[in-house]
Amino acid sequence: DFGRIAAQTAKQVILQRIREAERDTVFENFAHKVGEILTAQVRSVDTASGAVTLLLDDKHEILMMKEDQIGAEKLRRGDYLKVYVVDVHKSNRGPVIKLSRTHRNLLRRLMEQEIPEVRDGIVEIKSIAREPGARSKAAVVATVPGVDPVGSCVGMRGLRIQNIVNELAGEKIDVIEWSADAATFIANALSPAKVLNVILEERDDGRTATVIVPDRQLSLAIGKEGQNARLAARLTGWRIDIKPASAAAVEAFRSIGLDDEPESEEDLLRAAEALL
Repeated sequence: DFGRIAAQTAKQVILQRIREAERDTVFENFAHKVGEILTAQVRSVDTASGAVTLLLDDKHEILMMKEDQIGAEKLRRGDYLKVYVVDVHKSNRGPVIKLSRTHRNLLRRLMEQEIPEVRDGIVEIKSIAREPGARSKAAVVATVPGVDPVGSCVGMRGLRIQNIVNELAGEKIDVIEWSADAATFIANALSPAKVLNVILEERDDGRTATVIVPDRQLSLAIGKEGQNARLAARLTGWRIDIKPASAAAVEAFRSIGLDDEPESEEDLLRAAEALL
């Protein structure tokens, strides 16, 4: 009994309400998954923008932007990967689901999945510093006496941590032991470099740790393009100034009014240890 215009209007209203109901369903399905990791399948890759369309739950297609992807990772249609749900919110164009492969909490969730001691709370992850696709550092501590937190995370022959490395496209992961003592924690964070001494200084412009390392360990402590020192600083929350033992000794000599430098490297190192 309705005319063509009325019927068309009714059709548009019904379709609009259906679309709104679908959007609400998508929002409700993912709103409670913020902070979790999901398994997704790559449906397509936009070569121009680098954005990737992912399929979740075999029915929801979500766009993951290039900045949320691991740079060195080459994704292809059909690949399966783990993604971290950063945020879910409503917009005028429907629900927006932000997925990430670069978020530091992706590493946290992967460690919880892969390492039973972390999942059960026997080992606690205190902090994480990450440069996606390159290298990460995770500080862990045992909540139960007698448990080796680093060994639990690494696993026998490194199997546990290697599974996480494979999931993150070969990203190197350093697991270090957390300590309530800031100097010990900073020394651990600079692993694999060996640290001779850590001098802490808290000023109005921030907290600075001067770290003395053997001369031969300087490049290892700093890392490629400063990566090791940079990650250690993020992990600990301290600004880290790394100095070789010989330079520290010369500074110490001059600070107490001795301008004559020691004759040999051995004298220099002994003097540095004595003064520090």
